[in-house]
Amino acid sequence: MPDKQVILLVDDQPQNLELLEAYLGPQGYQIIKAAGGEEALRQLSGHQIDLVLLDVMMPGMDGFEVTRRIRQDENHRLLPIVLVTALRETEDRIKGIEAGCDDFLSKPFDKMELLARVRSLLKVKAYNSLMSDYRKELEAEVAERTEELKQAMGKIKAASLETIYRLSMAAEYKDKETGAHIKRVSLYSTAIARRMGLDQETIETILYAAPMHDVGKIGMPDRILMKPSKLNPEEWDIMKQHTVIGAKILKGSDAEFIRMGEMIALDHHEKWDGSGYPNGLNGLEIPVASRIVSVADVFDALTSNRPYKETLSVETAMDIVREGKGSYFDPEVTDAFFAVQNEILAIKEHFGDDVTTEEN
Repeated sequence: MPDKQVILLVDDQPQNLELLEAYLGPQGYQIIKAAGGEEALRQLSGHQIDLVLLDVMMPGMDGFEVTRRIRQDENHRLLPIVLVTALRETEDRIKGIEAGCDDFLSKPFDKMELLARVRSLLKVKAYNSLMSDYRKELEAEVAERTEELKQAMGKIKAASLETIYRLSMAAEYKDKETGAHIKRVSLYSTAIARRMGLDQETIETILYAAPMHDVGKIGMPDRILMKPSKLNPEEWDIMKQHTVIGAKILKGSDAEFIRMGEMIALDHHEKWDGSGYPNGLNGLEIPVASRIVSVADVFDALTSNRPYKETLSVETAMDIVREGKGSYFDPEVTDAFFAVQNEILAIKEHFGDDVTTEEN
């Protein structure tokens, strides 16, 4: 803001401008003059104006129109405008108020009244400017603090996800798997969910919940997890219980991602046609997050080394997933999986695997 407060005088009569300047100049105000509406708008765009004294009856653009034009500019929303007029009718005053003026000064004007009104309105302008600057500073500080909080939350989320990965590895450790499997299933699942158009909050919850899908394996005997051949019926019945154990481990949390983790742990081996376990759910009875993780987990299991099987190629694994559409897997989820196939393979390459690119 300049040292002197700036007043814009607008009148098509030079003698009126000179008289106003003679009254106001000695009070320490900087005076800018305009002989009409168009010139007044140009002066406003080129100077920091604190108050406008505006004649009403001018050729071309009258004072009412100039006032309306000034108020259309957001930067001049609080700029004090005084209409100087010889009009006495109430309807003219109402017209000025509707146009956006703050006060009126009647011609012929009294010097003391002029100075009093100018001082009063400039005080209001100074206060409004102070509050506006304060609001801008406050908004800038809030934005800065918000960004700091956002970065801090990002670090907390990253640490939380890392903790989930590492704790989930405890269940997979004896199965000769690494955290890479857990990360891959988590990222595959979020890629599929994003393709399906799920909302961002649900996608992020799946990111955190999917790594816990096999947490129940921590309750499985080594003789079953480490068996280098297919399980017999009795062993398979025991193995199926890892879904129930996982759900019990995660049960009762207030955290949304752990509640979803409980659901995924229980239901990610359910199948679209109802032939899955542990509860034989079918179709839309199976929660969507579980249907998504089911496809992600099966694909990664097929293309990863396990004690009871060799690694399959990507092509073979893709064929198996494709054949399972509508029987083992939700058709919509399967379509989304293949729609993001390139992203799936990029994730797999980034986090490492033992897959071959051709049939063995």
